[in-house]
Amino acid sequence: MSTTHPTPTRRAVAPALLITAIVLLALNLRGPIVAVSAVTGDIQADLGIDAATAGLLTSLPVLCFGLATPAASALLARTGLGRGVLVALAVLAAGIVLRSVGGLGTAVAGTLLIGAAVTVGNVAVPVIIGRDLSRRAGPVLGLYTATLNVGSMATLSLTAPIAGATDWRFALAVWGGLAVVAGLSWWLATRHLPDDDGDAAGTRPAGETTGPVWWRRPVVWGLTVAFAGQAFAYYGVTAWLPVLLTDELGMTPEGAGVAASLFQISAIAGAFGVPVLLRVCPAPWMPMALVGVVWTALPLGLLLAPGSWPVWSMLGGAAQGGGITVIFALVVRRARDLTENRRMSALVQGGGYLVAATAPLVVGAAYERTGGWEVPLLVVLVALLVLLVVGTVSAVTRPTGPEAVRVSAG
Repeated sequence: MSTTHPTPTRRAVAPALLITAIVLLALNLRGPIVAVSAVTGDIQADLGIDAATAGLLTSLPVLCFGLATPAASALLARTGLGRGVLVALAVLAAGIVLRSVGGLGTAVAGTLLIGAAVTVGNVAVPVIIGRDLSRRAGPVLGLYTATLNVGSMATLSLTAPIAGATDWRFALAVWGGLAVVAGLSWWLATRHLPDDDGDAAGTRPAGETTGPVWWRRPVVWGLTVAFAGQAFAYYGVTAWLPVLLTDELGMTPEGAGVAASLFQISAIAGAFGVPVLLRVCPAPWMPMALVGVVWTALPLGLLLAPGSWPVWSMLGGAAQGGGITVIFALVVRRARDLTENRRMSALVQGGGYLVAATAPLVVGAAYERTGGWEVPLLVVLVALLVLLVVGTVSAVTRPTGPEAVRVSAG
């Protein structure tokens, strides 16, 4: 006579508490990286390094997003989502402090720790949303994406004034406190949840999953290529838009930096708009296609009518915020269970960010080689056409096999 052991029941999570924890986590996933750009001059003068070396402090984390993603996925599988993110936040706080306490060596070491920790958060958030907030996945993904941009803008706005009152070291180290706050909130929100990514909770009954192995599914690679186009365009524009505005419109560097922030701020509209589109549109490819088309307005507008840059920056900014949201929503929707969600999230982001890490270099090389902005903008346009075409085709593809994870945008 065999004995059947019941599957452990998952304790209900308090949605408001978990969403708060996700928001606080998101504030830490871009801010510590972009904070360096607000005090680059001070860092160069203090450490005696050139601009290219100082640029490593912002480019290395993006490279980590690509290279460290498999390790991040493995960590989350081994420790569970709750504990894995807590470890990442502890490493993030340590990296932020380490970056500020010594010379170039410790600054680079701290930066690498920051990049690795943020990578874990990047992978974990879509999986947590799919597992514990699936009924609210669309809006929560939008809130998460918007908060990434809010964190960037808040950090950029406050780091320089703090440095002016103290020094660059304290101005960067102080953001470690936000990581500690996020860690406390995350522990409170997840301490009663099982440390698994779905299988132990019975989301994939043995023998019931049909269809190809997850990494052989065309939709997985399609979303990876689409995210690569999205991320390449974002980092290429972020790195060079202030220089373009200075060259083309005669702005001062300070004015161009403020003007370029319009691109970042506008992402909030797209992040909140896409969940509405996912709810009202009859097919998921429609929001993807709309995001891709609107994104192209930025390079095309700057090529044809640069004087209207505020319009193109707002359209492109809204689209880039929406692009991240719709791709993550499709990952959650197309994953057949929560383990596949984690693996897809890791591959899509790892591959995409690995390509994106080359964007500032590629766009900058095109600018230096040609001496103008036509070719660099065409490079960005090609990346966006990849997003538009491949992303739309991937969104049209119907799921195969049972889907344990579904998106509800309402």
